[in-house]
This record gives sequence, C-alpha cells and structure tokens, in this order.
Amino acid sequence: MDRIQIRDLKLRCLVGINDWEKEKKQDVVINITLYSDLSIPGASDRIEDTVNYKALKDKIVDLVEGSQFALIERIAEVAAEASLEHPLVEKVDITVDKPGALRFAKSVAVEISRTRNWGKPG
Repeated sequence: MDRIQIRDLKLRCLVGINDWEKEKKQDVVINITLYSDLSIPGASDRIEDTVNYKALKDKIVDLVEGSQFALIERIAEVAAEASLEHPLVEKVDITVDKPGALRFAKSVAVEISRTRNWGKPG
C-alpha cells in the first residue's frame, strides 16, 4: 500500500502524571504514516482525490495542543483516530516522542499501528 508521511510534527501540550507536567506544556514529536491508494491522485493531480494532509495536520495540532494527557500512548491513539476518520486512510502508524522524559535518554517514544476496523467486532 502507498504511504503519506508527516514527519517530525513538533507540538506542545500538557502531558504527564506529575503535578508540574499538568501545569507546564512540554514538547512532543509526532510522526505519522498514512496508508492509502495513491494511484488515483497520482493520475488526476487533484487534491479532492487524495488525503489532504495539511487539513489532517491542522486537526491533530488542535486536538493535541488543546488537550491534556497523562500518557503519550493517549496522544498516539487520538492522532490515529483522527487519521482514520478520512475515508481514504486504510491504516496508520503513529510514533509519539517525548524528548527529555527520562534522564540520560534523548526521548521516550511509543509507536502504534491502527487499521480502519481496529477494535470493531467481527
């Protein structure tokens, strides 16, 4: 399947379980891989035939920067849910990094993969 990638989306949000993390915005870095058939937009050259990744990026920015999270796992899930709302996205991989979360480590990251039917019965 073809892929659209949004790389190194740097956002600031309230994230963490410590009291100070609930008051001071911190950096997170999100990488998104959208799986979709790009043959039609590749032939037509029309934005209407593809995933408008600018609109999706704007939606994820609003969702993440306008919310408070305890876990980066939840940020990944929210970004995946928003991505899969687009009818042309069949699968999404999301990585969320929290730089400086652990002493001596550059960052901590979670990575998830979700498909359109994830968590649905049958």
